[in-house]
Amino acid sequence: MDLTLGPNLFFWEAERVRDFYAKIADEAPVARVVLGEVVCSKRLPFWQGEIPVAVERLRAAGKEVWLSSLALVTLKRERTLTEELIDAGVGIEIADLTALAYVPEGAPFSVSPLINCYNVGTLDWLAARGARRICLPNELPMESVATLAQAGKERGVAVEVWGFGRQPLAISGRCYHARLHDRIKDSCQFICNADPDGREVDTLDGERFLAVNGVQTLSCATSFVGREIPGLLAAGVSALRLSPHTGDMVGLARAFDEAVKAGANTDALEAAARAVAPGGQLANGYLHARAGAEWVDA
Repeated sequence: MDLTLGPNLFFWEAERVRDFYAKIADEAPVARVVLGEVVCSKRLPFWQGEIPVAVERLRAAGKEVWLSSLALVTLKRERTLTEELIDAGVGIEIADLTALAYVPEGAPFSVSPLINCYNVGTLDWLAARGARRICLPNELPMESVATLAQAGKERGVAVEVWGFGRQPLAISGRCYHARLHDRIKDSCQFICNADPDGREVDTLDGERFLAVNGVQTLSCATSFVGREIPGLLAAGVSALRLSPHTGDMVGLARAFDEAVKAGANTDALEAAARAVAPGGQLANGYLHARAGAEWVDA
């Protein structure tokens, strides 16, 4: 089991993006990195020029590189962007099934956790279509993860599990960030840039509940599977996916790498996870067939 760095879901300035992937290339023990804009195509022009720079540097460091599609393709220019991914010269990760319209039959691709692969039938269909890697949705319990990991192994498909990061829950045509600031989506003024780890949303009772990221809804708690590493190794999971946040992702990746090699959670890993998690709030409920926001002392 190794590590995958997923795409950055948040709107960061180009300089931060450049510095982040330079550090990942030079210092982080991740086997592969997924790049690209997943949430909102309006953000892309602000940092698109950093993508080829990051691809070159990551490849020079010996890492696999994949480019992700958008999670919700609604406009003609977004369809054009999706089609252009095929000619980018790197692996493609689909975050919306409509992207398959541009992937040649049998051509290899990766599958984002935003695609609902909940059973072996879906895995079979994706594998027959050309999927070589599938990151499972974060809602699955360990029993389902084990079933799908074994099915993937039998079919030559690497199966990943969401290992760290605020959990993606929904994507919408409406922009929550803009609405919070009394703006419409077309005149949002890119206010999501003010919240580089997402903006927390409380219930009327003041309970920390969700986080919004432009048109995306995330969990408030940060998913963390450190205590489940032995079970995930036994299940045959191929990789853990770490989702970028503004904290020390290099240090977190190193701690995950050491824990995976040791076959168990470590105090250093859990401390690193709490340091990077916004607000220090961790969750692992889904793997235990509980509410996703819960923390189970596994």
